[in-house]
Amino acid sequence: MTLVIVGGTTKPQLDEAVGVFLDTGFQLARWLSPYDDSDAVLALTGDSAVVLKDADSRGIRYVLVHVGSDDGKRGGSHDRAHHRVDIAQLRELAQQLKSRERMLITCLAFGYKRGIPDGAAWVVDVRLLDNPYWVDELRPLDGRDERVRDFVMRQPAARDLLDNLERTLKDALPHYRERGRSQLIVAFGCTGGRHRSVAMAKEMAERLERIEEIDVEFTPRDLD
Repeated sequence: MTLVIVGGTTKPQLDEAVGVFLDTGFQLARWLSPYDDSDAVLALTGDSAVVLKDADSRGIRYVLVHVGSDDGKRGGSHDRAHHRVDIAQLRELAQQLKSRERMLITCLAFGYKRGIPDGAAWVVDVRLLDNPYWVDELRPLDGRDERVRDFVMRQPAARDLLDNLERTLKDALPHYRERGRSQLIVAFGCTGGRHRSVAMAKEMAERLERIEEIDVEFTPRDLD
């Protein structure tokens, strides 16, 4: 389970931040202790540097979140934070930090013309690839169709991009876990979100499904 320690520049800011975590399903922690049964959130009050040193000396694992501007305190929550956010970003972060039995990786396809997806940790621009849209028989199809997928994956640049991304992502996953992340969105973008991005996201999802102890989903956001 995840223990989140939240620091803030002002008390109202801190109270609001803790409320967001409570609304997301976290329990309120009264003081530092291991939390084996539920996700918990602790407001960092008093001398933040001392509290954090105490947690470290007791071997407590936690995710440190700072809300707002720099508090200017050496060794405090802003100085040491795993995540520095404002209130508007906090609900999304709380969802990401909420524990799951297994980490969830979402391979999401999108079109740049509709904007980059909210919450994407990694954004992969696949517009460097030849576009099936300009092949008459492929235009009405999408990247889930084997003919479109073959067109995309026959390109050496597509295979190289996926090979490098897969290797880097595998190396990064343990570090995300150490910082309390239980969900990760890897977003693949092309112009319209129908051909290249869909084929690449689907291929990456199938590759990642071979990794033990994670869940993987494929989401084509912009298919009508």
